[in-house]
Amino acid sequence: MSKHLTTLLLAAMSFALCARAETVLVEAESFADWGGWVNDTQFMDQMGSPYLLAHGMGKPVADAKTTFSVEKGGRYNVWIRTKNWTSPWHPDVGAGTFKLVVNGKPLPNLLGCQGKGEWLWVKADDVTLKEGENTLALHDRDGFDGRVDAIVFSTSARPMPIVDELEPSRAAGKVGFRRQTYVPNPEPLPRFDLCVVGGGIAGICAAVSAARLGLSVALVHDRPVLGGNNSSEVRVHLGAYQNLPPYPRLGDVLAEFGPVRGGNAESAANYEDGKKLAIIKAEKNISLFLNEHVNGVKTNGTGRILSVRSINTKTGVATWFEAANFVDCTGDGTVGYLAGADFRMGREAKSETNEPDAPEKADMITMGASVQWYAGVIDNGNASFPIRPWMLKTINEANCSPHLCGDWWWETGLGRDQIAEAEYIRDYGLLVAYSNWAFVKNGYSKKDSFADKELKWVAYNAGRRESRRLMGDFILDQNHLRNREVQPDGTCVATWTIDLHLPKTAHESKFEGEPFQANSHNEVIWPYPIPYRCLYSRNVPNLFMAGRDISVTHIALGTTRLMRTHGMMGEVVGMAASVCKKHGCSPRDVYTTYLDELKALMKKGVGDGKKHPRQDYNCQQSLDPAIKQQYKESVKGLIK
Repeated sequence: MSKHLTTLLLAAMSFALCARAETVLVEAESFADWGGWVNDTQFMDQMGSPYLLAHGMGKPVADAKTTFSVEKGGRYNVWIRTKNWTSPWHPDVGAGTFKLVVNGKPLPNLLGCQGKGEWLWVKADDVTLKEGENTLALHDRDGFDGRVDAIVFSTSARPMPIVDELEPSRAAGKVGFRRQTYVPNPEPLPRFDLCVVGGGIAGICAAVSAARLGLSVALVHDRPVLGGNNSSEVRVHLGAYQNLPPYPRLGDVLAEFGPVRGGNAESAANYEDGKKLAIIKAEKNISLFLNEHVNGVKTNGTGRILSVRSINTKTGVATWFEAANFVDCTGDGTVGYLAGADFRMGREAKSETNEPDAPEKADMITMGASVQWYAGVIDNGNASFPIRPWMLKTINEANCSPHLCGDWWWETGLGRDQIAEAEYIRDYGLLVAYSNWAFVKNGYSKKDSFADKELKWVAYNAGRRESRRLMGDFILDQNHLRNREVQPDGTCVATWTIDLHLPKTAHESKFEGEPFQANSHNEVIWPYPIPYRCLYSRNVPNLFMAGRDISVTHIALGTTRLMRTHGMMGEVVGMAASVCKKHGCSPRDVYTTYLDELKALMKKGVGDGKKHPRQDYNCQQSLDPAIKQQYKESVKGLIK
């Protein structure tokens, strides 16, 4: 019996400790009706599971509901895995409180307010269950991001759930961790020519490029919608130029599905998720797998990837994807990391790279993540927003942000570990957004001008800028960009400034706490063709990468991290994968032996040749005075 279809009956597994007990585990993401809760999958690798999140922006969300069954009626102890997410900043009862409702009756204990910021199992109560089917609901009380991983019903009186006792590798005292029991997919998939992991802009373009050149492609993405940071879930607009020399046809695929309108933190429709899905669905050679989180890799022992494993974020079913070659478009370099690829995180020392702006000593400083938000006018009347005790008291008249939008500069976690501390970083972004809006609505001297304004959207998916970078045969750095040291294997052109973010100081922000807004430091550059050698791993022989995890230094990432540039990278690696298939060779061999074939493909492009709407918003000036004219000439006849 699948635990995600109904329940997990651990007693039937004949564990000695629970041989006489019946224990039922209900995963929150498996609820039949999520109500107003959402499935948060961002932190599976840190806390072990997807979870349901009551993201109501201060308004209680509708109940999540499901049913479960027990073989014998009687008295059961109830545990729930949850966390008090605001406790790192406020020690008492925090945001995100909720109650369990069993068979229509709310249990008395208030949940979501225990612990000190860690995930832990909490004794909810004990209840009488009837034999057979029972009902279960999660009742949100405040709309401020209460969260539930799983619920356990057990006739055992042990102080911790038996499911926690089944994790043999957990560190002593780490009682909140739980390893999911995955259900193997009973239907193995065929072997693909190319497996693209990550369905952001880079992944979409890589999949389409390879498919149009005849490869069978699996596109595996961990969210329900495509687009990554450019999706309606994160809402960052595309940036930088595309379709420029030396290969003006790079960018044609992106032109087919890129949103027509620019702007960060705008309405969901602006990001045109449907166009991204449509271009993938139109390619017969692409098999699309949404809601699939890749967290496992098999290699042949010498570094070559044989397959990657994904976990379905709704059902818990584990699927293995076999392919000849793989593309890591995860942003975090997840596939490469799991396969043992060389990677870096943070800033390199000046002694290593000789970059003028590198620090004297290497460190783990990275750019942060943005939890964007926007507010708007309600149709009539006033819109209230509550002040809660857990909100920051340090936001005041001098440092508040009295605006209707939290844009890119609304950035947290600069200098923190963007992977290990990802949930903390996102949560701090939520905390400051709510705290700021509460002050503007209730304490600001000009609050009357905000009386008819309400929060319309707050991202719960953080837009991350930087984490792991996978090392290739070439590492692009600041000197290459400054000195225009163009390489023979140059591909798509990076045109954005070297744009690096640092947290605003206390003096700049008039805020003494952990920074939540950033400055941008920019160095204008000449357009620079990114070397192909930056787009494959130097020690995992069948791994490409495209996106922000390519082989660059922290400083060079400042120009390569824009999404139009990512899309063109994806087109290039799709073309290179086709060369690999044709010759049965590795990504490195494309550079050493078949580079002219790749250049011919880049010159021709894989676009559909049709006219598409203009999308040249969010482009920058360049040291090249002819850049605008070059762009106009390259897209002549291809714009509606």
